[in-house]
Amino acid sequence: MSISGPWQRTAVGAGLLKADGVIRPTIFAEMSALASATGAINLGQGFPDEDGPADVLEAARRAISDGLNQYPPGLGMPVLREAIAEHQRRFYGVKLDPDRQVLVTAGATEALASVILAFVDDGDEVVTLEPFYDAYGGLIALSRGEHRTVPLRLPDFQPDHDDLRAAVTDRTKLIVINNPHNPTGTVLPRETLELIVELAHEHDALIVTDEVYEHLTFDEPHIPVATLPGAWQRTITISSGGKTFNTTGWKVGWITARHSLITAIVAVKQFLTYVNAAPFQPAIALGLGLPDEYFTGIASDLRNKRDVLSAGLAKAGFDVFESHASYFVVADAAPLGFRDATELCRQLPELAGVVGVPISAFCHDELAAEYSSLVRFAFCKRVDVLELAAKQLSRLGR
Repeated sequence: MSISGPWQRTAVGAGLLKADGVIRPTIFAEMSALASATGAINLGQGFPDEDGPADVLEAARRAISDGLNQYPPGLGMPVLREAIAEHQRRFYGVKLDPDRQVLVTAGATEALASVILAFVDDGDEVVTLEPFYDAYGGLIALSRGEHRTVPLRLPDFQPDHDDLRAAVTDRTKLIVINNPHNPTGTVLPRETLELIVELAHEHDALIVTDEVYEHLTFDEPHIPVATLPGAWQRTITISSGGKTFNTTGWKVGWITARHSLITAIVAVKQFLTYVNAAPFQPAIALGLGLPDEYFTGIASDLRNKRDVLSAGLAKAGFDVFESHASYFVVADAAPLGFRDATELCRQLPELAGVVGVPISAFCHDELAAEYSSLVRFAFCKRVDVLELAAKQLSRLGR
């Protein structure tokens, strides 16, 4: 398939096309297809291999049986919007009007698309951290914005504050912060978040926070940017139920922000999916109201899985960076003699029966070389699967 015409520049800017104008698959699609074709353990794509809580699954079945199978309201079902508002109050002390300050979306990716397309025009700058979730680059290009990045520096994957100050200018329309961070598993400290708020005020920018891993932190509680002094009025908070409830295929996300920002976002969102996931919305609403023990339990379970895979990777000969949150751990293959993680990932199914994703896939070319030997592995799998993957990866060191 090829593309020509006015959309070609946007598609090329998003990294979706080869030089000859042919659409190419992302590295994630390539690695998942490789896992499927070879039977390798797929630690490349971030999806769990266990179902979420039984009560949440049953609520979805009950909603289908009860006939909640048609279009929900444009803002989302009241039961879910009210549950989102209560969740923000319960965990973070943020008080929201569910009828004016909450919008349900088709996952966090549609939320990001709606926000970026709503606020970014030709030439506007959007600042993200780098490495960055691949949708950020594509969506910024679709909006015809200019993508500026702040590198996350090794070994702790934290941004240098001087780099942040240099990246945010009077042309910056959005500062997009993924915290906790995919792909590195890092968590931004409070002082970095406070600097971001300061820069947003100084340059009249909006802050967009992608917080889908908010309940999957292993060391410190999550700090939403919107809770910081001076942040609420210019912060758009995005999250979803997929990671928290092991329901990534349901694609139920949400946005919370002041009413005027929600209104501008709805103007775009109504022409994307319009609405989605009617029977899943009351199920996610039920999930958001589960006892505290559920939320602490999922983080504890993932911390254990992180430790299992990290120990296995270290035993196999990788240098392993500590993951503080999310589904992912980053490992350096250089000690094993592999300098090109992309080529290693293409060979891993044959060498070890495992699939990972190179960190360079989350970077622009300019920064990719700095991370050229790094691989992201997902630990959101059953413990027995992680133990088998670790055993198979140990072949690399022989």
